Amino acid sequence: MTTSHLHSRRRFVTAGVGALAVSASLGWLYRHELSADPGPLLADPRGILELPRSFSYQILQRAGDLMTDRFTVPPAPDGMACFAGPDHSWILMRNHEIHEGHPANPAMGYAANRGGGVTRLVMDRDDAHVRSSNFVLTGTSRNCAGGASPYGWLSCEETEEAGHGFVFLCNPFAVELQSPEPLPTLGRFSHEAVAFDPQSGISYMTEDKKDSAIYRHVPSSLERPFSSGALEALKIVGVDGFDLSTGRQRGERFVVEWVPVDEPQAEFESTRDQAHEQGGAFFSRGEGAFFAGRSAYFCSTNGGPARRGQLYRLDVGSGSKPDELTLVAQAEQADALDRPDNIAVAPWGDVFLAEDGKEPNGIHILKPDGQSVLLARNAMNNGGSEISGICFSPDGKWLFLNLQWEGLTLAVTGPFIEFAMGS
Repeated sequence: MTTSHLHSRRRFVTAGVGALAVSASLGWLYRHELSADPGPLLADPRGILELPRSFSYQILQRAGDLMTDRFTVPPAPDGMACFAGPDHSWILMRNHEIHEGHPANPAMGYAANRGGGVTRLVMDRDDAHVRSSNFVLTGTSRNCAGGASPYGWLSCEETEEAGHGFVFLCNPFAVELQSPEPLPTLGRFSHEAVAFDPQSGISYMTEDKKDSAIYRHVPSSLERPFSSGALEALKIVGVDGFDLSTGRQRGERFVVEWVPVDEPQAEFESTRDQAHEQGGAFFSRGEGAFFAGRSAYFCSTNGGPARRGQLYRLDVGSGSKPDELTLVAQAEQADALDRPDNIAVAPWGDVFLAEDGKEPNGIHILKPDGQSVLLARNAMNNGGSEISGICFSPDGKWLFLNLQWEGLTLAVTGPFIEFAMGS
């Protein structure tokens, strides 16, 4: 799917992006710390995933399974997004965080010595039965997270090695490997995730570095938002080099401006160094990002007083009103939520956070009343593997996730809303 063809596809793809369909009001503030209450989870006799009563999961695929295109499922599944497909189907786009290796098909690989990429699963909407699966992108490096957009899946390379560190646009409807489509205008850095605003065409991006910045790409044209534009970094008005990761209190709000990153390809200086020289704020290990309503959410994986994570919300301004950044939650103590990574906002508005910390890793729901509820816990190998790729089907019935080290992709279903309300 070349950039020149994007406009003709936009209406069809837009209708199917569940990540962009959140209608609930998200203007609330989490009042309490992120707690690690173990919650009413039941032991899993299969030893894979612990869930509350009335919830169930099924295994969609394992690393090494044979796909429809005759390639095998790569290991290390990471970020994902779900799109609506034809014939009552859901389409799951799945990253693989692989560095060294070889492309599935050298003729279609972005680089000959890299094994990362993106695979695609097509499922029935009712029972999540996998109808088909195939490679879409291959030969990239450390495809970590990314983001959904009306134009397709944005897959991010989490690396700064020469020739890599880009965002790639991937077609959710591709039934076979596609030619790689890097998006250099979104910058070259250790990309983690993208939160795309369909109203403005702005891409908000995180960077997984201890001294990272928060970025946005402002397109020259909304109809072709990845063809050209300006890369900018978040700055707190009136304070150069503001540190968002330490000394902050829940509920603090900051007025935001954006400073230019003049050399987005980072040929001579990293984008974050460029950002900080312009007064850009420091963000410690920016990971998960998600756009919902008129807000972008960002996880700082080891920010906060316990160095176990923060969640910030950027409320997009309009007219003369500037953007504002709010610290909505953070781990205040050593037994709290441990290093939130992937994030998803459910269609009804609750925020779901997946842990990438010490065992056992789980998924927490953050509710508007300030409480956090443990929804799931990895039961394999003492729960040491991160839970990655959390995303909902557009109808809210299925929560998809990966157990990364074990190479499993799962679909979870149950009374999500009732569970969060009753906990």
